Amino acid sequence: MCLHFFDKSAEPVRVLVTGAAGQIAYSLLFGIAKGDVFGKDQPITLILLDITPMLPVLDGVVMELQDCALPLLREVIPTDKEEVAFKDLDAAILVGSMPRREGMERKDLLKANVAIFKSQGAALEKYAKKTVKVLVVGNPANTNCLIAAKSAPSIPKENFSCLTRLDHNRARSQVAMRCGVPATQVKNVIIWGNHSSTQYPDVHHCKVNMAGSDLACFAAVKDDDWLKGAFISTVQQRGAAVIAARKLSSAMSAAKAICDHMRDIWSGTPEGEFVSMGVYSSSNSYGVAEDLIYSFPVHIKDKQWKIVDGLAINDFSRGKMDATAAELVEERDTAVTFLSA
Repeated sequence: MCLHFFDKSAEPVRVLVTGAAGQIAYSLLFGIAKGDVFGKDQPITLILLDITPMLPVLDGVVMELQDCALPLLREVIPTDKEEVAFKDLDAAILVGSMPRREGMERKDLLKANVAIFKSQGAALEKYAKKTVKVLVVGNPANTNCLIAAKSAPSIPKENFSCLTRLDHNRARSQVAMRCGVPATQVKNVIIWGNHSSTQYPDVHHCKVNMAGSDLACFAAVKDDDWLKGAFISTVQQRGAAVIAARKLSSAMSAAKAICDHMRDIWSGTPEGEFVSMGVYSSSNSYGVAEDLIYSFPVHIKDKQWKIVDGLAINDFSRGKMDATAAELVEERDTAVTFLSA
């Protein structure tokens, strides 16, 4: 599909979305195609990858994208072939993964996903640009991201990240509602660790703008017990709560978080603000084990993230950061045994 009513002088960015017939992608693709992520004047080529049985559904998604008549969307390429999907990519958003089925052990889930992300990492290595920015969304996102990165040795590890922005947004929103302010007035929450129920939503460095001045989160909320208890468990369990209510997993909010994450990689973060991303843990100042994809606070400039160093960590935070790191080490070690199989 080609749309000919746009200035052809600008080169389109090639963006892959996997699991493209699924519900997260259905909420995501419109935002990307209309310029919310890569810029309001940046043409887009969308490549949509899914498994062969989903191709008829994917055709319907392509029809809908055509029917949106979006000025930035140059071309949409639906495919079930990795050599087509991963060719010359500028950005890859890996949404598709094996979901956990009833009676499935976590180890079985890891094994199935190692196979998927080993294959996709190898395809990135073989076909994509070495500058490609890769965002892993499919769960277990941190470990899937690590496997993909290990399977694409010539692409810098710094080009890989996993989505913890949804947890970050959830944390901001919980604080904002508690304080009676818009979420935009809450900044510098942190999600540490794994995108799982062991993650640690940390507000010790968070600021809330109330009546025109920035207050420390604890001073703004005025309820330490809530911030150290129910707030943390609400954010940790929010995905499960959505499933219990909707009978489906988060899609709209996940799509918004993906857009936020990739837009920040492309455009950078505001001065003095940081966001949460699962990134490679080497050379961090927080004592997190090497060779993990762990969620840290990051600044982003010129498409490069940098872990925010030097934040004070108290004993309460340290215990929670270590617990989620331990889970990631165990996941990694299990996954690596499958990687070499």
